[in-house]
Amino acid sequence: MIRITLAAAALAAGLPLAEARAQAPLVAEGCIGCHGPNGAGMGGVPALAGRDRAELVALMAAFRANERPATIMGRIARGYTDAEIAAAADHFARLPR
Repeated sequence: MIRITLAAAALAAGLPLAEARAQAPLVAEGCIGCHGPNGAGMGGVPALAGRDRAELVALMAAFRANERPATIMGRIARGYTDAEIAAAADHFARLPR
């Protein structure tokens, strides 16, 4: 399993940790079209808000590697950098369920 902390992703991307945290809500905006406002879930699309950060990172890694079946998430996940995935996971994990 791949575990990427926000600090490690920020370092890899050449961003200060504070800047990576500040960009997290912006990166997460790409998710709310399907996952609903604040990532609360919508219709049959699962909620992201309040989920474990490591779980969200692992799910995205599985989608990127085509190890988890999905209709569109595999293609979407490949469009995000490790730093963006870490930032979005950090953001959604902090939100209430």
